[in-house]
Amino acid sequence: MNKEKYLELRNGLYTEAENLINEGKLQEGQSKMQEIQDLDNKFENEAKALANLNALRDNTKINPAAPVNKENNKIGDVASEDFSNTVEYRKAFMNYVTKGTPITGEFKNAAGPTKTTDVGEMIPETVLSRIIEKMEATGMILPLVTRTSYKGGLTIPTSTVKPTASWVAEGVTSEKQKKSLGGSITFAYHKLRCAISNSLEVDVMALPVFETTFVNNVVEAMTKALEQSIINGSGTGQPKGILTETVASGQNIDVAKAAKLDYNVLISAEAALPLAYENGAVWFMTKKTFMSFIGIVDTNGQPIARVNYGINGSSERTLLGRRVILNDYMTSYDPTGATTHVFAFLFNPTDYVLNSNLNMTIKRYEDNDTDDMITKALMLVDGKVVDVNSLVTLTKKNV
Repeated sequence: MNKEKYLELRNGLYTEAENLINEGKLQEGQSKMQEIQDLDNKFENEAKALANLNALRDNTKINPAAPVNKENNKIGDVASEDFSNTVEYRKAFMNYVTKGTPITGEFKNAAGPTKTTDVGEMIPETVLSRIIEKMEATGMILPLVTRTSYKGGLTIPTSTVKPTASWVAEGVTSEKQKKSLGGSITFAYHKLRCAISNSLEVDVMALPVFETTFVNNVVEAMTKALEQSIINGSGTGQPKGILTETVASGQNIDVAKAAKLDYNVLISAEAALPLAYENGAVWFMTKKTFMSFIGIVDTNGQPIARVNYGINGSSERTLLGRRVILNDYMTSYDPTGATTHVFAFLFNPTDYVLNSNLNMTIKRYEDNDTDDMITKALMLVDGKVVDVNSLVTLTKKNV
């Protein structure tokens, strides 16, 4: 019974039951209501049976991503984009990385003009998805920034001019204003490379262990490189970092060489943050710098730095009620003032856009000195601050 037939029968029974009840024939109406329930159960059981049948149809022993070619009774061209998720391809991929066994046959994409020897082998989608997931889960900064994934260059228009409203008398018009885009921010692609050395022991590892090891190695290296560039990347051959941007006028707070951290330093930083950018701005600093704030109290003797522990036991650090994000990519506060350095900054991380293409490819080569097999992973990424007005820096001077 299809859905249309079911609805037609059900609506008819419902109308009959309604008419019987309106006519005072309650017993006959109850009988029709029972028929409706029986029809619902029948339709539900048929739907379940059909779903189970479809599951059996899709549970073929032949790789569904590589359909059988009826002419030669062999597995032919791959028709599904998700074929790399299959256990067969994942095992073939593991053998390629650990033993150098070429991936051939139904798993080789040879339809395009690009030579397969030029691009290496494609990382299975299962492994790639886990890499992305763990990078988001373990990074302190990556989950906070704005993530995009556009192919080609991404351009974001910018404008510093906004129209203004004016009070007018009755019958008087206002000045017509023009909204113009003063510039744009264009994202290029920079190559991020991670090389992994696999020793002889990897040859005998089971597939899940291999995938976990590969994921953990790539995650640690990629996460550190990406977050390092988000904080202080040069913008040449890599994303441009937050601290390499020019701070808006009046939004840098200097701490003299002879001066110490005190309550007024944070008050000045909060005052320099524009009201329009207050929501979402957080502190960024190293753990050592945060510990320098622990002993500071306000004018009432209350500590300005707090560490709370949630239900799950994780630490939640705040300065004057504002969240603190710790990282190891900055210079810690040096009370001696040996060099001029930015030791902390306020910023709304959503004002930083990280545009990446996560379709990684790998290549493999042998280190002749150690006989280790080197596997290198590549990705293309770029990042920039799209609105610098939420940035307030604290700088320790050496004079």
